[in-house]
Amino acid sequence: MAKASFNIAGVDAAPGQRKARVLDLSFAGAPIKLPLFVLNGAHEGRSLLVTAGIHGAEYVGIEAAYRLARQTEPGTLHGQLVVAPIASLNAFAKRAIYVCPPDNKNLNRCFPGDPNGTFAEQLAHWIYQNLIRRADFYLDLHGGDLNEALVPFSIVRRTGNAALDSDALALASAFGLPNVITSVVQGGTYAAAAQAGIPAVLAEVGGQGLWPEDNVQQMYDGLQRALTHVGLSQQGAPPAAETPRLLEEMTWLRSQHDGMFYPEVTVGDQVKAGQALGRVADYLGETAQPVVAPTSGVVLFVVTTLAMNNGDPLLAIGA
Repeated sequence: MAKASFNIAGVDAAPGQRKARVLDLSFAGAPIKLPLFVLNGAHEGRSLLVTAGIHGAEYVGIEAAYRLARQTEPGTLHGQLVVAPIASLNAFAKRAIYVCPPDNKNLNRCFPGDPNGTFAEQLAHWIYQNLIRRADFYLDLHGGDLNEALVPFSIVRRTGNAALDSDALALASAFGLPNVITSVVQGGTYAAAAQAGIPAVLAEVGGQGLWPEDNVQQMYDGLQRALTHVGLSQQGAPPAAETPRLLEEMTWLRSQHDGMFYPEVTVGDQVKAGQALGRVADYLGETAQPVVAPTSGVVLFVVTTLAMNNGDPLLAIGA
């Protein structure tokens, strides 16, 4: 049996207890609230952190995180489960795409953060120091943003540490989404966790501002499998998913113009290098940028809004 209370970010839970609190925080002079659930198992074990809402309009992960936090019985757990279901509540309230008000930076490019930086950099630093570094395992739940369609996939960070990379891939495989991408991108939650030696997975399901039940259930089932995989739950999990497809590269294509985007592919399509994928038009409707596949692979996400800004993502290809 667990013998000690578990305190994280000022929220204290006795063994077998669930505590929930909305934290009042402030960064760079701007206030933010952060809902936090702390479940301290009745039995000894390791800790798992789950965050969602790093991007505030990615609703499937947010709803799945709430269900996990509210429906899991702490008395059955072997270890601690910490859930921050809306990590960027300012972005959630504003229905902000990609960025975090008030400084309008992409929070998932700011980790591990800066205590003396802008709002998003300070928020990232707080999440990293108070939540991520306290975890033995970490899952960050995402999806396509309000303007993106997406096929489900997970991302892990390649570190060169064979044991750590193997643990992260095993966690992603247990989570059970059909595609797993190994990334070297800096600034994300999962990358900062990996650099701290914590096996971490970023999981993406859903998009376009929707949260249909089948998508939420897919994410929730992945969470249940992950709890079993790390030993937190011994209650059984949904049937194991098929072995995921491993993708070594994720190539982003971005707009070079303001205007309108006319894609000619959809998510899940297999494309070949040199294939026409669509076009960006100027405000007179003339083609300003042909969009051509730089590599062969599967289309992982596509922006589905007509409006397009210079520098915005258009789509991504996994190879």
